[in-house]
Amino acid sequence: MERIRDEISIDVNHPHALTLFSREFEKMFKHLYTDEYNDVVILCIGTDRSTGDCLGPLVGHKLKLIQYSNIFIYGTLDNPVHAKNLADVIKEIETKHERPFIISIDACLGKPERVGRIGMGKGPLRPGAGVNKTLPEVGHMHIIGVVNISGFMEYLILQNTRLNLIMRMADTISSGIHFNIWKYVKGNSVRPLQQQRPDNGKETEYIKAANQKKNSGL
Repeated sequence: MERIRDEISIDVNHPHALTLFSREFEKMFKHLYTDEYNDVVILCIGTDRSTGDCLGPLVGHKLKLIQYSNIFIYGTLDNPVHAKNLADVIKEIETKHERPFIISIDACLGKPERVGRIGMGKGPLRPGAGVNKTLPEVGHMHIIGVVNISGFMEYLILQNTRLNLIMRMADTISSGIHFNIWKYVKGNSVRPLQQQRPDNGKETEYIKAANQKKNSGL
């Protein structure tokens, strides 16, 4: 069995960032999502009131068209999951879903050399840690985007983060997840509520199209 690294980091500026993210996500998802879990819950944390903190809602917005019988998205631009309602949303997930496997997604601040990197790992993330907030840990698997530098005036730093970086991260994360969820659904015959799949079913074509969309700024 291939050994899965506990933490993976991908530079969003790499010319093949989407391919790298997609492959690493697939490895980790297959390793962690075992028979003990049922529903897959993608929890996108953040707020659209702050440029740096809107990575989660943007990913959720891009993923909300995924409609399969056991895939659920929480946290979008319309209905963000943030510090004030996170605890309530976690309770809602635990109540509504049987043995959920939670993939939590959030933005964070980090060292200058880490800005622009997407991190992926086992276990929960700690929302709010970068701005000195104590919030519930959540997730069986987590994805974080380092959107700016940490160390001082965190709220001002988040407000002055470039939207271009956030959009490129959101495109990479959402496209990689969408493709792997489609592969999972196809391989496990999960009933679609609304069919969302590439026309030709080929990984290279799907990723190429997503890359073209990302590069065109759409």
